[in-house]
Amino acid sequence: MNLFFEESGDFKAGVALSQQGEAYQVEMHTGKRTKVRAKDVLLQFASPSPGEMLADAHVVADEIDLDFLWEVAGQEEFGFTELGLEYFGQQPKPHEAAGLLLKLHAAPIYFYRKGKGRYKAAPEASLKAALAGLEKKRQQALVQSRYVEELKANRLPEAMKPISLQLLFKPDKNSIEYKALETASAELHTTPQRLMLAVGGIASPKDLHLSRFLLENFPKGVGFPAVALPSMPAGALPVADVQAFSIDDVTTTEIDDAFSVVTLDDGKIRIGIHIAAPALGIARDDAIDAIARQRLSTVYMPGDKITMLPDALVDAFTLAEGKTCPALSLYATLDPRDWTVVSTETRAEAVPISANLRHNDLDALVTEENLATEAGDYPHKPEIALLWQWAQVLEKGRMAKRESFGLKPEQNNRIDFNFYVENDVVTITRRKRGAPLDKIVAELMIFANSSWGKFMHDNGVPGIYRSQGASGGGWAARMQVRMVTHAAPHQGLGVDQYAWSTSPLRRYTDLVNQWQILACVQHGVAAPLVAPFKPRDAGLFAIVSAFDAAYSAYADFQSNMERYWCLRWLGQENARQVDAVVLKDEIVRLADIPLVIKLPGMTQVARGTQVRLDLIGWDEVDLTVEARLLEIGAPLAASAEEVQEIDDELSDVLDAAEGGASPVPDENSATGVAIETQAAPE
Repeated sequence: MNLFFEESGDFKAGVALSQQGEAYQVEMHTGKRTKVRAKDVLLQFASPSPGEMLADAHVVADEIDLDFLWEVAGQEEFGFTELGLEYFGQQPKPHEAAGLLLKLHAAPIYFYRKGKGRYKAAPEASLKAALAGLEKKRQQALVQSRYVEELKANRLPEAMKPISLQLLFKPDKNSIEYKALETASAELHTTPQRLMLAVGGIASPKDLHLSRFLLENFPKGVGFPAVALPSMPAGALPVADVQAFSIDDVTTTEIDDAFSVVTLDDGKIRIGIHIAAPALGIARDDAIDAIARQRLSTVYMPGDKITMLPDALVDAFTLAEGKTCPALSLYATLDPRDWTVVSTETRAEAVPISANLRHNDLDALVTEENLATEAGDYPHKPEIALLWQWAQVLEKGRMAKRESFGLKPEQNNRIDFNFYVENDVVTITRRKRGAPLDKIVAELMIFANSSWGKFMHDNGVPGIYRSQGASGGGWAARMQVRMVTHAAPHQGLGVDQYAWSTSPLRRYTDLVNQWQILACVQHGVAAPLVAPFKPRDAGLFAIVSAFDAAYSAYADFQSNMERYWCLRWLGQENARQVDAVVLKDEIVRLADIPLVIKLPGMTQVARGTQVRLDLIGWDEVDLTVEARLLEIGAPLAASAEEVQEIDDELSDVLDAAEGGASPVPDENSATGVAIETQAAPE
């Protein structure tokens, strides 16, 4: 006896060798034996052989017209043999019954399964909807196939042009466009990003990196909504009796800080640190505040930036040359005999700006040697000389404080790099950290941020502080920089408290702190009651959390773009054999540009050792460099201080070299890893 049965969702036939209770021992035509339950048997037949019967059944199934079969079936539930009698007009032969069952089972949109060998015809409306869906899928498959062929022919389908970025970074994985891109990429053995670049969906690797960042962080675009500018408060402010000047990079447009120097009648010196005061025109929760709080910081990249505030508002409050600008001023009265701070005073006022000095014009003139000999001729030379003397005293005091915290003195002989991009041509220049103008700006900003942090604390007003080394745990945990809402030491800088307050046009934390400082200036002991943010204000904690996340994302993006432009520089200069310095183990940094490369398997040499590399190639899409070691030179770091400097540099770049998050610029530096629009200290 032969059996036609169902096993694991498939239909099979074989010879029954024996039966034990409700089970058969069956041998199929392949020779394989299996145990079949009686309830799974659908037909018993004597002939033909199981193999022939199955072959004939498939022929019958192929010949059956589904639409006619559906009409014959009616609307009542049926067994397949019952329908066979109606369809064939006679009791169906084994191969006919089996073929009918195969057809029924293979057409679930026509017939709903109701049990073993039992079915029910789908309602007409449901069948039409299902058939329409099938036709739609068939058409989509044809379109998808056409898209794949176009992509493989190096053409971007029209339908993909407006959604190129979405397909790469936030795709609907069920869309035919995405499936076509994935399929074509797989068949071409490439990645979707590279394929999109090849077909013109993305213009260049630069646009690829920028577009990814914008889609993740500025999904609605970088433009600003229309907002009414605040009325200028300068007319209602007392005008300061100073001629202030700023010191910035040549491309800086958000000029946050300026300085003034006045010699008083008693011989003391009054130094003014003047900070742009957008907080005088922006109120918490107004339209402009909503914009600033959403962006949280200006985003920097070589050759461009995305400002935190609209250009018109920046123009209204930036400390531009020739204007009298609203400012929050910190005045320090100094005794020039030992440069001690006799007193400090904070004022909201209008400050005349006499000059916007630029590093690019003055760095070669304002050197330590020229300052010592009073050589050179440049604007505000006497004032800069006095600021330089005070800056050295401030730095010395910070280093003593830093040592009291148990830290080694800070080294300032590291090289910074400036990026300038014009018409997609990049220029990368070196600048030694700790140059006089850098140090002046950095030290005075640290002084202002520390002084205003104490000012808020003394008045009982919360603010946003940067703290380092004050928490428990191991060394790494203690030295991590944290943002807190109360005064706490920043051991790395060597100050008792440090509140970002000197860049309110570029950082939201500084704008928040400026509101709080102004409340202290205007209301004194009543400030805790009227300040925009009260003690234990949940809104302040939310800002800290959001700012940390955004600033980290912006810093990562800046680091990636700097790496991209380093690779572009290699191409411009046709750099093939280059010098580098070992940072640690397999990590090296090129001598001429801040490009960090990992050389797996490199011979272990001392930190600071100079090496020569052969650059085999680089990739502007994944930002990788392939290089091999040509020559190992002598170690450059001969002293303990220089070794420490290499260690410090390593801590800044190692994460980026290994694919981790890049750090924010150094807090004691005027530039960090400088780019053309970032010249602000922490």
